[in-house]
Amino acid sequence: MTTLDSAPPEGIARRLRWTLRDYWSLVSLEFTHFIRRPGNIAWQLGTPIVMVLMFVYVFGSAMDVTGAGAGVDYVAYAMPGMFTLSIAFGFTNTAYAVAMLKEKGFIDRVRAMPMASSAVVVGRALGDTITSVIDLVVLAGIALAIGWRSDGTPMATIAAFGLLLLLRFSLIWVGVWLGLLVKNTESAGSLFAVAFPVAMVSSVFTPTELMPGWLGAIAEWNPVSATATAIRELFGNPAPVGTAWPEANAIVAAVLFPILVTAIFAPLAVRRFIDLSR
Repeated sequence: MTTLDSAPPEGIARRLRWTLRDYWSLVSLEFTHFIRRPGNIAWQLGTPIVMVLMFVYVFGSAMDVTGAGAGVDYVAYAMPGMFTLSIAFGFTNTAYAVAMLKEKGFIDRVRAMPMASSAVVVGRALGDTITSVIDLVVLAGIALAIGWRSDGTPMATIAAFGLLLLLRFSLIWVGVWLGLLVKNTESAGSLFAVAFPVAMVSSVFTPTELMPGWLGAIAEWNPVSATATAIRELFGNPAPVGTAWPEANAIVAAVLFPILVTAIFAPLAVRRFIDLSR
């Protein structure tokens, strides 16, 4: 009797249950489409391999990040950066997918159905977060294959991957907002040209202290740099840091920056979705 008295009203419980079911329906639909497009799977698995070969083996032999000589410990330095870079670029995939749903009229059909109005936005965020876990598993497997190891404790290693997913979750809202904002998938596809310099002007592959002063200052305040430095510390990998606050307090910054990004872009994404129906 006590349990029944303390339970939420049936109407609220029913709406919550159907809302969660709507979310999961769109997540399941996304994974069904993903599995049925082998080209996307090949691209998703092949891109990290190409990037590792290019940055670690082509450029890495000339990089001295520890002061011990060119190429020494560069794999240990570069792989956390590669994890972060892969996560950072993910928002362009989100933007493209949302733009495609809008262009094909899928969002209009969802709004016409008896579904939760937030299902498209939240379902996209959940689906992309799960996909990011798969991306990290693939990339971690590649890293282990070429000799990278985490020297941190098991809990520190888990925390490092948690920070990567936190960054990805925050950037999902940027991708959703941009996908709803652009006119078509062609415009969404061009976002990579903007994302590339933003992600690369960071400490993912080069310590900020090796950059020109003005460029290093920008890189030190890049949220991507904060996450890259933070996970290097947690992994126990070489982590040369700059003098700016985000670099000196990388773990704190790697938590605060994504929270700030989410606080700004999640409301913008929801507002933009609502405005589409007006």
